[in-house]
Amino acid sequence: MIFTKYGNTFRWIIIVASFVIVSLILWKTYEFFQHFKEEERTKMENWSLAQNEFANSDVNSNMELTLQILNSNKTTPMIVINEDGSLGIHNNIDDKKITDSLYVKKLVLKFEKENNPIPIKIGSSIVSTIYYGNSPLLNKLKYYPLALLLIVVLFGAVIFFFYSSNKNATQNKLWSGMAKETAHQIGTPLSSLIGWTEILKSEHVNPDYIAEIEKDVDRLQTITERFSKIGSLPTLETTDIIKETIDSYDYLKTRSSNLIDFEIITPEGDIPVKLNKQLYSWTIENLVKNAIDAMKGRGKLLVEISQLENNVKVSITDTGIGISKKDFNKIFTPGYTTKKRGWGLGLSLTRRIIEDFHNGKIKVLQSQKEKGTTIQISLKRAPNYV
Repeated sequence: MIFTKYGNTFRWIIIVASFVIVSLILWKTYEFFQHFKEEERTKMENWSLAQNEFANSDVNSNMELTLQILNSNKTTPMIVINEDGSLGIHNNIDDKKITDSLYVKKLVLKFEKENNPIPIKIGSSIVSTIYYGNSPLLNKLKYYPLALLLIVVLFGAVIFFFYSSNKNATQNKLWSGMAKETAHQIGTPLSSLIGWTEILKSEHVNPDYIAEIEKDVDRLQTITERFSKIGSLPTLETTDIIKETIDSYDYLKTRSSNLIDFEIITPEGDIPVKLNKQLYSWTIENLVKNAIDAMKGRGKLLVEISQLENNVKVSITDTGIGISKKDFNKIFTPGYTTKKRGWGLGLSLTRRIIEDFHNGKIKVLQSQKEKGTTIQISLKRAPNYV
């Protein structure tokens, strides 16, 4: 309970602490880089002094230490350019490339950007200039902060996706639990209604009334089955999608406002698709009801089924208020709704039914403000149909 209560505070503390630690590491890395760079410059300055001493020495001088300093540079690339522009000594540079004067010029410009040149003097006159670049180790160290930042970003992305997937899993469990509980709660009054229907039959009530009541009772049984199936993996059967769509369409048409102009377009023959009948009819109902709400009970609603090779498309078009393009994906997010009343679960369940249970796709095909919206379902045609 305490962790749940202060969970957000703990998360922010961890985020801030991580940011501080990473910042300190980057700062210390920068300090180390600068320190190492200063040491390399000191080494090159000592090399220039040794070179100067070597140039001014006589035959009898002890040059052992001087030669040792001159030969100590094994890593830092350097070029000595004489006062007249000719190439002098060079270290840690490819001997084949150094013969190319254009390459030497580019290298001098590069070294000059990386480090300030060091002049070699004899007396007060500059006889040559040392141009040197960063050693391989220093170059690697220069990119270390970038690598560290990349690791931090990747680590953060892993945490985010883990948290997001964990949150989605928790939401799915919640919706599944609610669905099963709803099915359980509906079951009790439904059984009672079935019993009352039988009593009405014995009382010689108008059969037309009883027939309509039985239709609604059957509908309640279908709804109960839907909620029980949404909480578990449903069974798919090879079914004619045209018949299932027409059945749902007809039921909604007879129970909707006469101000809605209903139209359905289907190809001739059957189109077999692996479906769960109860969940598919729920999908059609959700989309049709949303379309009617978008039109505020007045307008034209078109349901169209088409087939392209092995894919079956079911499109539902309304003449309602439309959807902004930036909200095309948001409308399928759990909890998202533009209605004053509603939990924003209808379209999210619709997407789950189509994409998770039927391996299909659902999307907003097109929409224009105040002109209407088309939502399209895409399913695979069943290979065999008997």
